[in-house]
Amino acid sequence: MYRKILNTMLGRSIRRSLGRFVAIILIIMLGVLAYVGVKGIGPAYTDSATTMVDKQHLADVTVTSTAGLTHSDVRAARQVKGAQVMATKSLFALARTDDSVVAVNGYTNNRQLNRLMLTSGHLPRHANEIVLDARAHDYGHYRLGSTYRFAKTSHLQRRTYRVVGFANSPQFIDSTYNQGNANIGNGQVAYFAYVPARNLDLNVYTSISFYFQGLTHGNSFSDGYKVRAAHKVTLVKHALRGRAATRRRSLIKTATAKVDARLTKAQTALTQLDQAATAGMTTPAMQQQRTTLTAVVAKLQAAKQSVAKQVPTPQFSYTKRSDLSGFADYGESAQRIAAIGNVFPVFFFLIAALITFTTISRMVAEDRSQLGTMKALGYGTAAISRNYFIYALLAAICGTTLGAAIGSELLPRLVIQMSGSNTSIVRTAVINWQWDNIGLALAFALVATVGAVAIAISTELRAKPAELMQPKAPKAGKRILLERITPLWRRLSFNRKVSYRNLFRFKSRMLMTIIGIAGGAGLIVTGFGIRDSINAAGTRQFDDIIRYSAVVTLGDNGTPTTARRVLNKDAHYQRSTTVLSNTVKAQRAGHNVSSISLFVPTKTNNLHGYVNVETTKGDSIKLTARGVVLTQKAATILHAQRGSRVRLKLPNGAHARVRVTGIAQNYTGHFAYMTRAAYRAAFGHRARTNALLVRTSTQTTKQRRHLSERLLRDGGAINTSYADDQRTTIQQMSSSMDTFIVIIIVLSGLLSFVVLYNLTNINVSERMRELSTIKVLGFYDGEVTMYIVRENIILTIVGILVGFLLGNGLTAFILNQAASAQIIFPLVIHWPGYLLAAVLTAAFTAIVMWVTHRRLQRVDMVEALAARTD
Repeated sequence: MYRKILNTMLGRSIRRSLGRFVAIILIIMLGVLAYVGVKGIGPAYTDSATTMVDKQHLADVTVTSTAGLTHSDVRAARQVKGAQVMATKSLFALARTDDSVVAVNGYTNNRQLNRLMLTSGHLPRHANEIVLDARAHDYGHYRLGSTYRFAKTSHLQRRTYRVVGFANSPQFIDSTYNQGNANIGNGQVAYFAYVPARNLDLNVYTSISFYFQGLTHGNSFSDGYKVRAAHKVTLVKHALRGRAATRRRSLIKTATAKVDARLTKAQTALTQLDQAATAGMTTPAMQQQRTTLTAVVAKLQAAKQSVAKQVPTPQFSYTKRSDLSGFADYGESAQRIAAIGNVFPVFFFLIAALITFTTISRMVAEDRSQLGTMKALGYGTAAISRNYFIYALLAAICGTTLGAAIGSELLPRLVIQMSGSNTSIVRTAVINWQWDNIGLALAFALVATVGAVAIAISTELRAKPAELMQPKAPKAGKRILLERITPLWRRLSFNRKVSYRNLFRFKSRMLMTIIGIAGGAGLIVTGFGIRDSINAAGTRQFDDIIRYSAVVTLGDNGTPTTARRVLNKDAHYQRSTTVLSNTVKAQRAGHNVSSISLFVPTKTNNLHGYVNVETTKGDSIKLTARGVVLTQKAATILHAQRGSRVRLKLPNGAHARVRVTGIAQNYTGHFAYMTRAAYRAAFGHRARTNALLVRTSTQTTKQRRHLSERLLRDGGAINTSYADDQRTTIQQMSSSMDTFIVIIIVLSGLLSFVVLYNLTNINVSERMRELSTIKVLGFYDGEVTMYIVRENIILTIVGILVGFLLGNGLTAFILNQAASAQIIFPLVIHWPGYLLAAVLTAAFTAIVMWVTHRRLQRVDMVEALAARTD
């Protein structure tokens, strides 16, 4: 019977305080949604990409050679255990319409490796059909059925095709990245194309791809996969061991074929003369002929040896998925999101849990009279606390279920789909529920609800029934600091004096409200701060540090004079300086940085106006005759400081230990700067000028492409790298996180609103007798509302200011966690972030106050004075 009574009481309690019950569920839901959803976005990123690239059998390892790959190489590759192997042919060609560089691949069938993903049309079926990269639309008005023409190209049997399809390739996971360099056109591949393999007139393969089923274990970006892939590279190298030497012998044989034929003929004639001499049939003419043939044989043998020496040993290169264009950066974006997800939702959930804990505790405290009555009637502790535990448990389960479902399914899908414009293949989200995070979130929710009931009930039930049935004695008033400032206190109205006294009289309520408001405002500021800081990394890098427009890399036959001859003909060219540009490796105390761009100016001060080499404080760093200047991220990875020694290794294997003379500010990539004297002292040879840093006025993409083409054709350049292209890439990387940042801001705003509503609701419920008293005494409705609002306005202002400080600290911590091996983020929060955080919080306060005003208008004051709560 008593269970029925308790159930009835539970139902009435939920109905009577439905707003509070819903608010608790919403707070828990938002906390779980943020915790599970935001933490799940990073794994969803990697799971979605891994699922797609595994489905398309993206190669785990790819082998290329400077001399091409033969059938014998393919047979050797097929000996690798557990590998699916595919050999492909490809070449570079120019589109006839605009001279864009196209990577033309030979298509066999789409059931092998690196399978294409059609966006429209079908794959090539006949010799005259071609499939284009989906982004070829950016370079021409191509459509299905249109005619596509290549410029005259060797090794391509057919130049005119019919477009039958558009596709994406798993080899280019990110559509914002270039597809490599070429030795024709402007030097940069614009897009790829696939034609039937028989159209490529090549006698060797350009690459051999290896795919190992199940090697990823579900994550192509994990450290475990990288270790396993490195082991497979070792197996591939073992299978191809000795192939370089064999290939060189084959190349020598081909190169010396004509010499060998002449040599064989001469040696045969010489042998015949020797046989005649042995038989006693020699003559003076035959002796002269023998002398001549002997000289010819010696000359031919010398020529053969000379040709053989000129044939280099082919160099085999082994690349993994992480080496593909944009692949590692996609993984870093996922890691960056995961890093934010490891900090932001935890703090978010702590705020939600704290407010929930406070709400539940105060709910129990409000029911003192009911607790005392039940205790007096003989109900035990278990029966008295039963309904509160069920109430808390229902709120926790409902909130966790809704938060986990919405967070797991909605947030990752939304971010991935909204970021689809920057990815070529990751368009469909693959969601694997993070059950460990959900379990942890449920545990936190239970602590914040059921745990709060356990503590509050045990505290209240220590009192006797008669004591519980009496209202709690009001807290004694005290003089506050403001009262001691007599001139100011006298000028305050009665209502203001009461409000200020109440603020400091109930310090726990004041502190909890400030924490709730500061938490919401701080999270909003953090959302804007993350966005501003990520954008600032690229802006500061290419506006404040990198001042050159392009780096023109010269070939062996190129000179600064020939390059400048071309540059001078360009209307946008301003000036340039010569440097040694190289990529070096650095090592110190077991720490490594594999790729650092080294600049050695021809003259010590030549970097001025092209690169700002400054400390993080903005002080200029002078390059000295000894040592090297490193940029800050490289120095951090190497655990190097000014005065430390690092080991630098050049691509040719030369290495030297060099003292660090300065740490330069930098945000993306790694750079090192040395003088020519320092370079010579370190490596024992002079720095050979091989590049120009070029400054130009603003150019369009088409103008940059045409200048690159002229430099490649007439200026002795082998590559032109534009700072604007790098800036665009970073901006697009940043834009891929915009949806993620918007979600953070929206969630923070919702939490702020719900927290404000809940705290105000608690405040009003606890003070209903007080509010009823002043209304009975003749206060108007507006004055009664202002009795609460005035306090809330003050607490909101204080909370917003504290939230600004909190937002700065939290943003700095998150940015430190989100920094990758290649990029760091400055702490930047622009004023609109602070303004919007303040405006949103103030708007939420206004809405809550309006709702409170409407509620106070409907309250029966006589009933409230009878010690019954709303």
